[in-house]
Amino acid sequence: MQSILSTNYYVHFQEKAYQSLHDYLKDFFYSKIFILVDGNTKKYCLPLFLEKTNLSLEPEIIEIEAGEAYKNIETCNDLWNQLSEKGADRKSLMINLGGGVITDMGGFVASTFKRGLRFINIPTTLLSMVDASVGGKTGVDLGVLKNQIGLFSNPEMVLVDMDFLNTVSQREMRSGLAEIIKYGFTFDQNLWTTIQEFTGIDMDKITKLVYKSVAIKNDVVLQDLHENNLRKSLNFGHTIGHAIESYFLESAHKKSLTHGEAIAIGMVIELYYSSEILGFPMELTEALKTFVNTFYGAVNIEKEDLAEITDLMKYDKKNVSGKVNFVLLEQMEKCKLDIHLDPELIQKGLLYYMHSGN
Repeated sequence: MQSILSTNYYVHFQEKAYQSLHDYLKDFFYSKIFILVDGNTKKYCLPLFLEKTNLSLEPEIIEIEAGEAYKNIETCNDLWNQLSEKGADRKSLMINLGGGVITDMGGFVASTFKRGLRFINIPTTLLSMVDASVGGKTGVDLGVLKNQIGLFSNPEMVLVDMDFLNTVSQREMRSGLAEIIKYGFTFDQNLWTTIQEFTGIDMDKITKLVYKSVAIKNDVVLQDLHENNLRKSLNFGHTIGHAIESYFLESAHKKSLTHGEAIAIGMVIELYYSSEILGFPMELTEALKTFVNTFYGAVNIEKEDLAEITDLMKYDKKNVSGKVNFVLLEQMEKCKLDIHLDPELIQKGLLYYMHSGN
């Protein structure tokens, strides 16, 4: 697969990824190399990475706990202290090996330590390959509020090796597929057509879906780096989805959802809004609802959950002057940005999902 040029770095794939890393390390002097992992990627991905890589320096391994619950400033503080104690300087390199939590937080930690270390991202989950691999977004959560603290900072390169997907659970693979569905509705309906045929994860098709998704997101980012206009389209399903994800994460009586599970629900609900006020074809909304309930399983959202989920939407990053902004669709591949909805309609959308298979 041909490498994809982003703003000022490349996304490299498969064997080309390791050759590019080898060539890069020959050209730059680094005093130390740090590899950031979590408990899962240390066990399942790090050995594979080291086997395929000929690093010029013995790397320092820095490990954190796995999971979204640890994507916070407290973990960053621990990482900054570890870097300091291990002698990191401005000639050090950080390699972030893991899913979106690792690449988002690792990029943030590297970019802020001593005003900036160079870093390389190696996404190891389907979600991080198709979403976090391009765009320069780094950051952490503020409590349960998603990605409230962060900055735009580009890696030196991104390396995508599909072999890492062999270490990922089926649930996490389904989570990543939700972001590809998003690209299907917003930019290339052929992706949705392909995914509709899935009854499980079809690895023969995943490689092409990953490459196409990275290319789509990169094209959007190149046109709108700082999310002032077109890039907002990539938030389809995320206004409701992030609120649901946060609510399930903080609720003692709820089982946490993966990012993709929450975004899948968010897309169903936001398509309902699209059908109600923009004339988006209701049969397509119903088709997505049926697929999501079948592929991901229906999630039990109850009436007593609605107020808190709705309240969490006010923290969405797209909001301006206290107003919640939605990305809705007029038709496939045609988004309408910065839509404000009546609170009653917001509730109706949540009820539409609640009555769709629970």
